[in-house]
Amino acid sequence: MRPIDPVEFAKAPTMGGSARVSEAVARALRARLGDTSSHAPARPRDPAPSRAAYRFNRLWLTPSFRFFMRRIAPVLAIAGCVGMWFADADNRMAFNDTVAEVKRDIQNRPEFMVKLMAIDGASGELSEDIREITSLDFPLSSFDLDLPGMLEQIESLDAVAEAGLRVRAGGILQIDITERTPAVVWRGPHGLEMLDVDGHRVAALEHRVDRPDLPLIAGVGAERDVAEALAILNAAKPIMPRLRGLVRVGERRWNVVLDRDQVIMLPEKNPLGAMAQVMALDQAKDLLGRDVKAVDMRRPNRPTLQLTEAAQDEMRRLQSVELGVSFR
Repeated sequence: MRPIDPVEFAKAPTMGGSARVSEAVARALRARLGDTSSHAPARPRDPAPSRAAYRFNRLWLTPSFRFFMRRIAPVLAIAGCVGMWFADADNRMAFNDTVAEVKRDIQNRPEFMVKLMAIDGASGELSEDIREITSLDFPLSSFDLDLPGMLEQIESLDAVAEAGLRVRAGGILQIDITERTPAVVWRGPHGLEMLDVDGHRVAALEHRVDRPDLPLIAGVGAERDVAEALAILNAAKPIMPRLRGLVRVGERRWNVVLDRDQVIMLPEKNPLGAMAQVMALDQAKDLLGRDVKAVDMRRPNRPTLQLTEAAQDEMRRLQSVELGVSFR
């Protein structure tokens, strides 16, 4: 005998029943018999989002939150992982060793090695001084060269006005030197020294005869007025063969010293004009060829002559003859 289907039984016509009662009976029978067939009506899905999903969607609409989640959050996550890895001392040591080894391998490559030093613009003595103060052992990596420190050392030499350092192709350390040109010899408290036109020390001088081509200046403060001394020497060109040097007096004026112990005392102000006046008198009257010991130009509007002892004796003799007086 075929078993009775509850649905068919419920749909069967009943005495005095209605369709609504039949459906209710069918549902009751399914529930008691555990029927899960496709004939059971499905519960409709609620389209509204959950509370958490709603809040997240609202937060995602914020531009700053989206920027944080897309840019900042990944960086923070990576940084956190790196920080956790570096928190281990062994990891840090291994990383430092690896970096040092890679750096050493790169620095010691042949294209970065410096093998020679070339110095241009310096005399032989200055070149030796530069090689001595740099004291480099070639070959060495260009990364091991302290170029700013070397430049400071080289420019500290008295004879160096300017210097330039660079590593050129072929592994050559190129040093370009602008050497100071000595203009005068200064007899100062530490002996003889050569100075340039700015009064900067160039080098020491053992003997005056080593540089007879340079004029001599002396006195305290003479090194600070080398330019003025050179201008006076230029004005004294007509008597240059007789000139011995210039002496700074009181750190304010010059004396021009000639042979035969003659001295031209120049004023503090406008010494060039006073020197030109002396040169004019010498050319017109042969002033410096006479028995004159000193020409005092400290008052240019009233020059004063100081005669030698012999000239003074001769003058007294002539005066005595005129007056008829005998001096013994």
